Amino acid sequence: MMPPQGGPGTVVVAMSGGVDSAVAAALLVRQGIPVVGITLRIWPSVRAADPAQRFDSCCSPRAVEDARDVAEMLGIPYYVLNYEAEFDREVIRYFADAYLAGETPNPCVPCNSRLKFGSLFTRARGWGATRVATGHYAHVEYHPATGRYRLRRAADPRKDQSYFLYDLTQDQLAAALFPVGHLSKEETRRLAGEMGMAVAGKPDSQEICFVPGDYRTYLRERVGAAIHPGTIRDTAGTIRGQHQGLAFFTVGQRRGLGIANRSPLYVVDLDPARNEVIVGEDGDLWTHELEVDRVNLIAAERLDGSQRVLAKLRYAQAAAPATATALAGGRLRLSFDEPQRAVAPGQAAVFYDASEPDLVVGGGTICRRERTPIPPGGSECRARNTNGIDPEET
Repeated sequence: MMPPQGGPGTVVVAMSGGVDSAVAAALLVRQGIPVVGITLRIWPSVRAADPAQRFDSCCSPRAVEDARDVAEMLGIPYYVLNYEAEFDREVIRYFADAYLAGETPNPCVPCNSRLKFGSLFTRARGWGATRVATGHYAHVEYHPATGRYRLRRAADPRKDQSYFLYDLTQDQLAAALFPVGHLSKEETRRLAGEMGMAVAGKPDSQEICFVPGDYRTYLRERVGAAIHPGTIRDTAGTIRGQHQGLAFFTVGQRRGLGIANRSPLYVVDLDPARNEVIVGEDGDLWTHELEVDRVNLIAAERLDGSQRVLAKLRYAQAAAPATATALAGGRLRLSFDEPQRAVAPGQAAVFYDASEPDLVVGGGTICRRERTPIPPGGSECRARNTNGIDPEET
């Protein structure tokens, strides 16, 4: 296949086959911008019990058909690139290795920074293109006073995806376009319908694109030989049972422990060195303070001292007031005003400016936390901090 060709000003649009990237491409075409549609082919790495499941996920063969139909309707060149090896190396291995290490990963973060705005951007420049656009709901702006590109939340707070984009570098942000960032999801669908796109009513993907179903089944198939049974121990050090593999548990999990107890028990920690699952009661799940490594700062080049922020530890969780303090080695400490529940190493911690709540200061990976046990009956802070979000209990 000949490589895509683009002249000055050409924008490569990463088309997943969904309505967001379809409308993103259409809006750029409406502005008279030269557009090339690209879908990253990753599906041979998907191994589902039912092969038909492969055809309903992001970037699957069915998604390619949908993206190709949109590109044909818009009259833009369209290509499918084989990203199986790169996706396996940069996303799937990270995902599996994190679970084996007792962490809870977010594979969307490296997919964006290393593939869509990493490898794809590098290739796009080689073809003569200057920008990469996606259907993410977010904003990028240039700030003359600091000379930096800044990332902001989308206009629709329900669909904001800045949480997944915190790891983009300045060069990547300078080349990033998010054409639907100013729209609500309803407006995006309405535009798609007005343009006659068949994807206008296509439902949003609700699962990890390469994991059709339960992630534990996928891990058994992918890295089953590296998963070993071990001990379940409570916070007092008493052995309470056996587990079938550390990778099958996440902090906050309640179901699947197989332990009888007068009050519910939850996974409160994972010890990969000893291959042990540590369980405790709800009060053992809370923390005021955690450390973040692999930090990427966006709004400023560095953080001197401390800064008030609003921090998110899960995509669907409301941001909570905290203080970010610079530590040695490029790490950060987040000290929350109110304790947070079920914080897991490996999760992304993304923090926003307390005075400008839609401005992303930066983010990183949670590497450790200090438990702040809450005594039975201390439910006032629990009621304020769960934000209606239950921990993973599957």
